[in-house]
Amino acid sequence: MALHVRGVVLPDDEVRDLWLVGDRVTTDPVPDAVTVSTGGFILPGLVDAHCHIGIATGSRPIASADEARALAAIDRDAGVLAIRDAGSPYPYPELDDDPGVPRLARAGRHVAAPQRYLRGVGVEVDAAGVGAAVAAQARAGNGWVKLVGDWIDRGAGDLAPAWDEATLRSAVGAAHDAGARIAAHVFSEQAVATLVRAGVDSVEHGTGLSLDLIDLMAASGTALVPTMINVRTFDSIAARADDKFPGYARHMRALAAGFPAVVRAAAEAGVPIYVGSDAGGGIDHGLAAQEMLLLHEQAGMTPIDVLRAGSWGAREWLGFPGLVEGGLADLVVYDSDPREDLRVLLHPKRIILRGRVVTPGAVTAG
Repeated sequence: MALHVRGVVLPDDEVRDLWLVGDRVTTDPVPDAVTVSTGGFILPGLVDAHCHIGIATGSRPIASADEARALAAIDRDAGVLAIRDAGSPYPYPELDDDPGVPRLARAGRHVAAPQRYLRGVGVEVDAAGVGAAVAAQARAGNGWVKLVGDWIDRGAGDLAPAWDEATLRSAVGAAHDAGARIAAHVFSEQAVATLVRAGVDSVEHGTGLSLDLIDLMAASGTALVPTMINVRTFDSIAARADDKFPGYARHMRALAAGFPAVVRAAAEAGVPIYVGSDAGGGIDHGLAAQEMLLLHEQAGMTPIDVLRAGSWGAREWLGFPGLVEGGLADLVVYDSDPREDLRVLLHPKRIILRGRVVTPGAVTAG
């Protein structure tokens, strides 16, 4: 059954009619199409570009694809119709074409140094094994690899890079040789400098970025996914570390305090910025719109830039065409203009995924 929608389509800012035939968009009228929405403002489906539907609350690896499906449904019902799962300890390739699940760009398991990440989540390898692990996880995903570039070093009592620069460069090369892009978790100044210069495709978090690195990212097209919701948890992380690792606690608080200015500088320099909530583990699912509000309210990004970061721009980056002829039939309708008030994003009026109207709360087991 073909569907028909009419409204102001963004970013074109034109009142248009769209027909959804199966999983595709056309502007050619389709006789007998069912009109499911008229009026309002239409966005290509939102994107959460740093999400973990393979990790449940409490950083517990999921045990089935049905768990991933249920977590993805929370994001979908908030208007997120494409997800980049930035590392999953559980494989679920069968969800790539699931009609009820947002489009998926998946990394395999996180590649981490021994005892330098969340227990049971990543593949832990020493420097000699990084290249092979990256190649294996590229095969496990569908276009992305996730590297843990730094974590607390308990011996040093602070954040420290996971491996040396040569190892990180080899990791990037291994990912690219396998036809995958590489995303790097990183907080600290030293580690992010090494990773950006090593040529990672996206910096996740990136709290330690400096102005010279921002300029390098802008020139090379390296993306930043700030996960500002995650960075807001740094104070609570620091509070738990105060007694045993006071230097680490001070460092985390300082990184969090300076981060809005970092993201603002990156946006002004032209760094590609994309929305990511870091849902999974300590962050609830369904918060991409809240992340978009933070990018505007704390980092000063303009509403149109925020919308690009969380909708059509992010979809293009991940390879999911928007509302163009032959594009993918994923859209969200809002009653009023999100360019005037981004809070509109919290209340989608109509959600259509893969050419089907979404019924909130519906989860179909495989």
